[in-house]
Amino acid sequence: MRVNEVPGREGSGSGAVTLLVLLVLIGAAAVVLGRPLLRQYASGGELAAPVPAPTSTRAGERPSGRRPGVVNIDAEQGLSSLRSSGTGILMSSSGLVLTNNHVIAGATAITATDTDNRRAYTAKVLGYDPQNDLAVIKMAGAADLEPARFGDSSDVRMGDPVTAVGNAGGKGGTPAVVTGTVTALEQTITARNQADGGSERLTGLIETDAAIKPGDSGGPLLDTDGKVIGINTAASSTPDDDGHAKRKASPSPGTGSASARPEHRGYAIPAARALEIARHIQRGEAVGTIHIGATALLGVQVRGNGTAFGALVDGVVPDTPAAGSGIKEGCVVVALAGEPVDTPVRLTQLMLTHHPGDVVRLEWTTKDGRRHARDVRLMEGPPQ
Repeated sequence: MRVNEVPGREGSGSGAVTLLVLLVLIGAAAVVLGRPLLRQYASGGELAAPVPAPTSTRAGERPSGRRPGVVNIDAEQGLSSLRSSGTGILMSSSGLVLTNNHVIAGATAITATDTDNRRAYTAKVLGYDPQNDLAVIKMAGAADLEPARFGDSSDVRMGDPVTAVGNAGGKGGTPAVVTGTVTALEQTITARNQADGGSERLTGLIETDAAIKPGDSGGPLLDTDGKVIGINTAASSTPDDDGHAKRKASPSPGTGSASARPEHRGYAIPAARALEIARHIQRGEAVGTIHIGATALLGVQVRGNGTAFGALVDGVVPDTPAAGSGIKEGCVVVALAGEPVDTPVRLTQLMLTHHPGDVVRLEWTTKDGRRHARDVRLMEGPPQ
């Protein structure tokens, strides 16, 4: 749950909540049940045609069955009374874990279980990049763990055999393993977030016909040597807990016929890009859209203000900086720290530039058009 945006809710027959690997975070009633995470394409999402690539030199090889440094992640979302499940990739013996941002977004508590030694560790977020859907977490007290091995994602070719490993179904325990081939490179998709109906554009992805499922988000895509070449982050169609298919993506006009592409399409972020972002986070470098450290919380729930300027306040969370400022439901946030706020997305972007303890000037208008301003001290909240 984005702390500054109001999520949509989707009911399900069982009342459970399912997180899909990519942008699908949560969609259900506020119950204390969890589903696996996985993002999906928005209907009619953009999908590029396959990029011409050299013929695979691994086409006759067997996919790897090795499960290197896989971590099951369970995230409690205290502000929405929900839990979600995903996967992570162990980068170091001391418990540094690479995963998708949407796996830990909104989390107020995170448990990471090493699938080799079966031990569960509490974890904290070191940093995250919402635009690239990546995050790094640290497992407290971890030592002498066996990390994953990373390969060269620039050597990936269409037709290469691959293996996807993860916490499919959010069941925990031994990771699930599915195999397939690389069906396209350098793909661009629009993935939909089931929590708030928002969408985001992801580029440069590896496409595979391996049957990636909810819960596999953040898990490794492996080559035939068992090395990580990608981080699973989205799928075009995914069965839910009842076996029903989720919404399926379709290519945009002019990007190739559906018959020429696999019915199931999974997508992974190339390992080289993911590691570059992870290293910035490890060094504490807030480059581009990377946020380092704890997330600042304002405490307003907002939505679009129709065609008008600003972010319309749908609710104010009790005992937060916003609650003490005097802003109320129905007001419109128009500026933060001297920067104009034209949409809820802009408010979220501005919040990511601040940290708990920062004092910022909040400006808003009331229903009668009067403008108000108040300095507020931001508190700590869950990741965006």
